[in-house]
Amino acid sequence: MSRRTGAAIALCVLSALTSPAWAADAARGEQVYRKCVSCHTLEANGRNRVGPRLHGLFGRVAGSVADFRYSDALKASGIIWTDQTLDAYLKDSEGFVPGTKMYGGLSLDEDREDLIAYLKSATKTP
Repeated sequence: MSRRTGAAIALCVLSALTSPAWAADAARGEQVYRKCVSCHTLEANGRNRVGPRLHGLFGRVAGSVADFRYSDALKASGIIWTDQTLDAYLKDSEGFVPGTKMYGGLSLDEDREDLIAYLKSATKTP
């Protein structure tokens, strides 16, 4: 094997190890969101349910929807919702913010990635 071939193989292996095996699928994320719809709305003026409305979620400080009663833990967390913080919260909300009221979660990485892709488009402010 030539040096060039070996370098190309190493680059391919490294790329495979550092890139997700799939691209996030917002359409599939909309299907995953069905697990969330009983507690959350997406509309700008949507009413809060068991959980707060999610419109404008990305970039927002956790616990800051004015007319929702959050746990003290989430209000004091200082979290800004980004892809990474939301992923960690959706994976294990109680482990990420002990004392939060949110229950459940999504154990599959692909489900979280797809849901986040969907939420990014469905909750953005104009």
